[in-house]
Amino acid sequence: MTRLVVFDCDGTLVDGQAAICETMEQAFASAGLVAPDRQQVRRMVGLSLPYALRELAPDASDDERQAVVEAYKIGFRDLRLSGALREPLFEGIGALIEELDAENRLLAVATGKSDRGLHACLDTHGIRHRFVSLQTADRHPSKPHPAMLEAALVDAGVAPGEAVMIGDTSFDMEMAVAAGVRAIGVSWGYHEPQELFDTGASAVADTARQLGDMIRGPA
Repeated sequence: MTRLVVFDCDGTLVDGQAAICETMEQAFASAGLVAPDRQQVRRMVGLSLPYALRELAPDASDDERQAVVEAYKIGFRDLRLSGALREPLFEGIGALIEELDAENRLLAVATGKSDRGLHACLDTHGIRHRFVSLQTADRHPSKPHPAMLEAALVDAGVAPGEAVMIGDTSFDMEMAVAAGVRAIGVSWGYHEPQELFDTGASAVADTARQLGDMIRGPA
């Protein structure tokens, strides 16, 4: 039985791409840099901000990239405080989390978000109490490094073979492989299904119901 289910957040649990792209554009502008196109930004979702900026602004200086990081954090915080931030749960995800919890499975999150951002997101949907472990980029190297997932395993007290990682990007799949954890992809996020298979996904779900069946299936 799969005892621990670890979810990515953006692109897996919630749809925050509009807020992410708009805030990133504003952050680049505030640093006097030309923003990358939105497709590039979407492909970097899931990485920690400093790591993502090395990909999005390879020709910028370290100081310029750090300015974008800080402007992004401030912009996202201001958006949240204003009440304008929209990060809806994907269809069926809320019900799936309740079902898995009722089945006595342990739940966790491993995300490139900050602690503050993740807590606010989960609190908005009233689901933070469902998770026994919340791992963020504040305390770990960026995905695909396995540190976040390994910490979730320790918090839950389960072995890698008793866990599954759910995510929408190749970074999630690669992290799972590095930690020796089964990986399941979801098709509604930021990377294409074939990319997920190519980087270690055992399956890719098209709906939350299908995802539930895959989680309950053989490890």
